[in-house]
Amino acid sequence: MISFAPSLDPAVATENLSLILSPRMRSELFHDHIQRLGDMFDAFVRACPPPWPAPGLALTPEIHFQSELWLPLALIGPAFRRLYRHVLTWPPVLSSTPFASSLSWAGIISLFPPDSGWPVNPALLLERLLDDRRLRLEFVCWSFMPRRFYGNGSNRYPGQTEFIRHWLRERRQRGGELRCLDAACGDGGASYALLRLMLEQGWPTESLRVEGWTLDPLEVWSAAHARFPLDPLRQSAFREALAPLFEQDCHGRLHFRAVDLEEIPAGDERFDLIICNGLLGGPISNHPQSMERIARNLARLLRPHGMLLVADHFHGGWKKSVPVETIQELLGACGLHVIRAGEGIAGVRERSCHACPAVRRE
Repeated sequence: MISFAPSLDPAVATENLSLILSPRMRSELFHDHIQRLGDMFDAFVRACPPPWPAPGLALTPEIHFQSELWLPLALIGPAFRRLYRHVLTWPPVLSSTPFASSLSWAGIISLFPPDSGWPVNPALLLERLLDDRRLRLEFVCWSFMPRRFYGNGSNRYPGQTEFIRHWLRERRQRGGELRCLDAACGDGGASYALLRLMLEQGWPTESLRVEGWTLDPLEVWSAAHARFPLDPLRQSAFREALAPLFEQDCHGRLHFRAVDLEEIPAGDERFDLIICNGLLGGPISNHPQSMERIARNLARLLRPHGMLLVADHFHGGWKKSVPVETIQELLGACGLHVIRAGEGIAGVRERSCHACPAVRRE
């Protein structure tokens, strides 16, 4: 299981990166792919007039059609999926990559970072990725952690934050330890913010424990080491925001792990507070069975009187697949008492999670 403690030490980040990225590539496994893709791209350049695929290109149906005619994804995709499987030391979630959602190779190229300088020729790009470890890191970060998945580090849910602040003040009166989980933590920004909020409410450092769980080990690495290889400005701002936690030696109360929320192994871990924002009901998890497995697994992790918070307004509009009423009913079916909590809802464990009472709303 991939599990990293926060550290801004470059040597530690490099050592941990070696656990999730293969140090060497077997170029001979890709020789046939490179030959075939190179021939395809040469034919494309000879036959097709500009505009050719480029980062930021405004795509038209004609460009997509022309790209698919000469550079079909059905032939390009397998080469890069093989690359992902060989680069990464864990089974990659291929549905997260642009190859799973793009209409054409031109569509993929249009998403390239404008200043990356990556070749638009798939054969040349593949060759460079096999030879250059730094470029491989940038490419897999781009593939599995696109910038659109994350915000700018600001507080996405101020109403929920205020709800948590009030809850922390009341909970502190009981004393004891406080264990919290940021489920589907992504880049870890909310995990660090939660720890900071707990300290601001007067909780002693030694009584706190925050876990950040996400499916992708690359996100675990990025969150633990505040590293964003494709976005140095964001990395610098993120590290500046985290500096007080590291200076006060509070970061040791936080830990990041790769966990599939649909298949959480049985164990003794229990939490007083679980936050699961931006997942249930959005584009990532909207199938009824998937949502039920996640909700029941998280509810099972709650201590008595523990609370599960769910919000996802940044999955609104056309991305909003499931109404909030459905999420309320789902938490209620897990034995949780459902209340409003800022921009989202909260489910409080008042009884066994195996009970299935009717949903109560306030």
